[in-house]
Amino acid sequence: MSTGEPNRRRVVPIRVDLSAPGVAGHSGAPAPNLPGAAGPSGSRDTGDACSSGESFALMVLGDSMLPEFAEGEVIVIEPDGLATEGSFVLAWCNDEWIFRQLARDGGRWRLHALNPAYADIDIPDLGAVRGVIIQKSRPGRRRASKRYVA
Repeated sequence: MSTGEPNRRRVVPIRVDLSAPGVAGHSGAPAPNLPGAAGPSGSRDTGDACSSGESFALMVLGDSMLPEFAEGEVIVIEPDGLATEGSFVLAWCNDEWIFRQLARDGGRWRLHALNPAYADIDIPDLGAVRGVIIQKSRPGRRRASKRYVA
């Protein structure tokens, strides 16, 4: 499927609500039952396996966050984390989950891709932000880990 734009960024859950069937992260598809994240209806998932404030992990797919985040790296998201300018965040935007850096432009917020091949996305407020990335690691490499909050 070629639309003339670079490959869309996606995330694939590593650990989600165990009662939820299916796999998330396919391009354009909302991630079902991400723990603590509000979906398109705005309701928060409080599934049996995870509480709303519990951190969860996703695998990065795509190149929109290069050079800081490479495809295949695992990111840990804190749903109750404090989102500030410069934070890496998971947001619900345009009917899909998106992983970007939070930026402020004057009085407006935007989701910034580190790869210049991707456009920034304006958001009206921080309501779209569903979690803050607190750590990344490369599967199979114990020492290849980086924390983003103290």
